[in-house]
Amino acid sequence: MRTKTFKQGIHPPEKKQLSKEKKIEKMPLPPKLIVPLSQHTGAPCKPLVGKKDKVEEGQKIGDSDAFISCPIHSPVKGKVTSIERWPHPTLQEAEAIIIESEQDSEKDWPEKEVDLSSLSPEEIRKKVREAGIAGMGGAAFPTHVKLSPPSEKKIDSVILNGCECEPYLTSDYRTMLERPQDCLFGLKAIMRAVGARRGYIGIENNKKDAIKIMQNLTSNEEDIEVVPLRTKYPQGGEKMLIKAILGREVPSGGLPLDVGVVVNNVGTACAVCDALKKEKPLIERVVTVTGEGVKRPSNLLVRIGTPLKDILEYCGLKENAKAIIMGGPMMGIAQHTLDVPVIKGTSGILVLTEEQIARDEEQPCIRCCRCVDHCPVGLFPTTLAKLVKAERWEELGEYNIMDCIECGCCTYVCPSKIPIVQLIKWGKNEFRKIKKS
Repeated sequence: MRTKTFKQGIHPPEKKQLSKEKKIEKMPLPPKLIVPLSQHTGAPCKPLVGKKDKVEEGQKIGDSDAFISCPIHSPVKGKVTSIERWPHPTLQEAEAIIIESEQDSEKDWPEKEVDLSSLSPEEIRKKVREAGIAGMGGAAFPTHVKLSPPSEKKIDSVILNGCECEPYLTSDYRTMLERPQDCLFGLKAIMRAVGARRGYIGIENNKKDAIKIMQNLTSNEEDIEVVPLRTKYPQGGEKMLIKAILGREVPSGGLPLDVGVVVNNVGTACAVCDALKKEKPLIERVVTVTGEGVKRPSNLLVRIGTPLKDILEYCGLKENAKAIIMGGPMMGIAQHTLDVPVIKGTSGILVLTEEQIARDEEQPCIRCCRCVDHCPVGLFPTTLAKLVKAERWEELGEYNIMDCIECGCCTYVCPSKIPIVQLIKWGKNEFRKIKKS
């Protein structure tokens, strides 16, 4: 099988065997859901309901007038018990709507046949926006914004990201195996919305059965191609995908639309399919619950707003469980409380054991340049780290700090155990402050 790839990157242990054979399982409704009003890149929503209001499953309960934002919907039928600040998996804390769910009250979402040629691009974008769809690969960028490129930016290609290059995670893999036709329909809808002539489905070659299924499904599709990609981290990054599949390079400070491309995750494509065929908003998603600290690794279909503690009670924790990460081991965020909820961008919950927690002390940089050799976007991570430590914020722009995708390759390969990604994140925040002032 011929595969394509990009330069640099790393090969961490895949660890996908824990959950890759676990079919998607629907998790029972929790008694209480925490629905943050900020689950996406951009402006947070304002609540459309109040305390003691009754809500229906799929009802819009939060929205914003800002273009870069998307509405929030109630994941269950129930009653609003409060609207308050609550622990958040990525923002530390955010305003959230607390809903007490009515058990055994799940809504039926009947599917209807949809002829995409009967829908205009504007109609597709409107339905996607009203469904509250944000990128489900982790970045959670509002999908309707991606599907609304400026008129001067002509999009000729759409790439569907089926790489799932993060170790441990298998939710996208199971989605491709169990919902391939929905993935394809979502891709076609996205292509129509942006006026793209070509569609590509990029899948790493450690998922050969997913590649075969998608190739068989698209064998008669002249405008859609399945592209096997070499298994390497971070192959699923937008810039890496575009370089590997199309040979185009997104310019520094630029976006995929600058080279005529829109990239979406396979889970996002299925959400688009649900919005068009079922008129169902994004109220649930597939989450991989995995790691050596979990008794029953699973791929669960979980309602948005489900508390972390309910999920871990359902799957079980081993006695030596020590650290809990939302996401994968490379780009995920360690959590300090089990009260945080699943949000639209939660692709996985990883539980590590006491033995897996690294406690290596940071040593001085030995100038080996491994971080430079492995950086997938061609930066000088060691220089950026030194500038941040010296608090020389103005100079960070000269070394293109904002191009860093925070993939963690530099930290992974550093023999001195320097927390380079954490330093770069700090530097980005300070650099943004300077740019605003």
